[in-house]
Amino acid sequence: MDAILDILNELKPGIDYRTRHDLVDTRELDSLTIITLVSELEDAFDITIPAVEIVPANFNSLEGMWNMVQRLREAGF
Repeated sequence: MDAILDILNELKPGIDYRTRHDLVDTRELDSLTIITLVSELEDAFDITIPAVEIVPANFNSLEGMWNMVQRLREAGF
């Protein structure tokens, strides 16, 4: 999870990612940031994030992103 936190802090510093659960809903993470984030997550975890996974529930929180990454790794994406 720390790797995701590092990526988030690099892309958009100054946000308490550990406690926030509304990152997309409040537009802390906008569409351009999410596109970059998807690319960074794919590179960092050697996964492919299908378009159907790019939904607010997977990006509203650090925990949601971690759960998505874990699920995709286990599924062999």
